Amino acid sequence: MKPRAFLIVMDSVGIGGAPDAGSFFNDGVPDTGANTLAHIAAACAAGRAEEGRSGPLTLPHLDALGLGAAVELASGIRPAGLGAVPQGLWGAASEISRGKDTPSGHWELAGVPVPWDWHYFSATENSFPPDLVAAVARAAGTEGILGNCHAPGTAIIERLGAEHLRTGWPICYTSADSVFQIAAHEEAFGLDRLLDLCRAIAPRLHAMNVGRVIARPFTGAPGGFTRTPNRRDFAIEPPAPTLLDWAEAAGRTTHAIGKIGDIFSHRGITHLHKGKGDADLMEHLVQLGNEAEPGSLTFANFVEFDSLYGHRRDVSGYARALEWFDTALGRFLPRLRRGDLALLTADHGNDPTWAGTDHTRERVPVLGHGLGLRPVGQVAYADVGASVAAHLGLTPPGPGRSFL
Repeated sequence: MKPRAFLIVMDSVGIGGAPDAGSFFNDGVPDTGANTLAHIAAACAAGRAEEGRSGPLTLPHLDALGLGAAVELASGIRPAGLGAVPQGLWGAASEISRGKDTPSGHWELAGVPVPWDWHYFSATENSFPPDLVAAVARAAGTEGILGNCHAPGTAIIERLGAEHLRTGWPICYTSADSVFQIAAHEEAFGLDRLLDLCRAIAPRLHAMNVGRVIARPFTGAPGGFTRTPNRRDFAIEPPAPTLLDWAEAAGRTTHAIGKIGDIFSHRGITHLHKGKGDADLMEHLVQLGNEAEPGSLTFANFVEFDSLYGHRRDVSGYARALEWFDTALGRFLPRLRRGDLALLTADHGNDPTWAGTDHTRERVPVLGHGLGLRPVGQVAYADVGASVAAHLGLTPPGPGRSFL
């Protein structure tokens, strides 16, 4: 029976030590010294992450694979409470793409480093050029837009949601990432209308090397607006075939869990599995542990570490999410068959103790279950995709080298 592969991205779970961190910034502060996992563990050990949980960070399954050892390899810091002797495949990966964003990280993990510089809207107010503002308004059928600034998504709908309901104008905003985001009321503006708007303007943004146009629907009334799970990313296509394309070309079944479909522009994907949150996505992963076809590839993203806790600088929430994930991992790993490989990694960091609200430039863990103890050392992001391909018996055309 052909072995299966599961590539699981713990979105933003960085482990410090990126050699080029000093050239990436949060609110003018270089990312040198950022370490998402180690700083969360330190806060937990010091009693500074007690909301909804208590005590040292407890991740027995991840630590048994080699998480604590991977953090020490990446950054020289052994995280508090993560002192297990590794029993699985373990190492740390460094990125070469010049972005600390979702597409850059995922594409490079799938064997395709980004060959261009992303376009960013650097001005925090009046962020978008007038011709783009006019084009969005025309596509929306409105006289203008709201926002036109850098903002956290939840904060801007609280601030501008009532005006949006009154005027019907879409709320447009960005961040330190290469993104153009549009928030609109799912009922008053219409979900299909919002998706059509994003779809219509995405080619213009992609031509500017803006990585993603993101639809951010919400519901509710003033004082009680809530974002819905119907987010949709319209991402620029990867510039070359990725791991998903390699598998599809070889006739393999591929399963995409969570944001993977949007990140890869739905290329190379046989089955898409979505949900209202990471808990739903974990149920998909557990089920696929039982049911995924021989020789198949499952590629999963768990986003809430990043979206709910990293950007909001919520240390306790991030720690709770890590402990929940570790417990759920204990349900998934026993379902793997002899010869299967599960690789767990991340796409970038998002240190909730750091300045600003942006991602942080960090190395990421590479942890594996299914091949026994195997220290792989310092590797490249692209080596992850090459290794998954090698496990599946594929020949990757990309720059990565298998560490299996």
